[in-house]
Amino acid sequence: MPKRPRQMRLTERHVGYLQPPVVSEELPAPPEGYHAATPEDHARTIERLLGPEPLQDEVWVFAYGSLIWRPACEVVEMRTALVRGWHRRFCLGWNNRYRGSDEKPGLMLALDRGGACKGVLQRLPPDRIEESMVKLLEREMGWLPSAFPPRWVNARTGDRTVRALTFCIDRNSGRYVSGLSNEAIADVLATAVGSRGSMAEYLYATVQHLEEMGIHDPHLWQLQHLVAERIEAAYEQGS
Repeated sequence: MPKRPRQMRLTERHVGYLQPPVVSEELPAPPEGYHAATPEDHARTIERLLGPEPLQDEVWVFAYGSLIWRPACEVVEMRTALVRGWHRRFCLGWNNRYRGSDEKPGLMLALDRGGACKGVLQRLPPDRIEESMVKLLEREMGWLPSAFPPRWVNARTGDRTVRALTFCIDRNSGRYVSGLSNEAIADVLATAVGSRGSMAEYLYATVQHLEEMGIHDPHLWQLQHLVAERIEAAYEQGS
């Protein structure tokens, strides 16, 4: 019998305090030094990843953040998996368009070198691999050069090792943020809001879905507790 998910400190009540003035799914203009990716850019990336004449009928994506709870495309199978040599980290900054602003920029998840990461493997439809790859790249690589380019990793699931596509931070990109304490990261996640919602919502959805799938990330678990504390202090003192 599966275990019941742990009770999170961070809840929808906390998330409700941090609402964007306008919710928009439109891709904002790229920041200085970047350009919007074109269909030709995505075609070249797909050829680099799959080869000039793709023969794969089984392509997996390793999801570690928002792709878990909002996949970029249809998937036909999901499995929990472990990737060694990379860990989940709030290290992609600074986001002032999607879940942040110029005054309160956001900090997104990416895979950073070292350690290990438990996440979710998603298998793309075998008859729509290229179409699905385009949707994935449009979601994750709207701007170029990418600060977290796609790469292949080995993911262990059950008694299998699966070659999977995922997105890892480029430490030389200029958007790599390191050296922050959990308290400093929590300060960001408890305040940043952009056109697609808040960082608190992003954290809440990620931890909730990981826990529902039986994946406990101690780092994110501590962050959700710290973020809830900060939101309560800002919005509920004296209530």
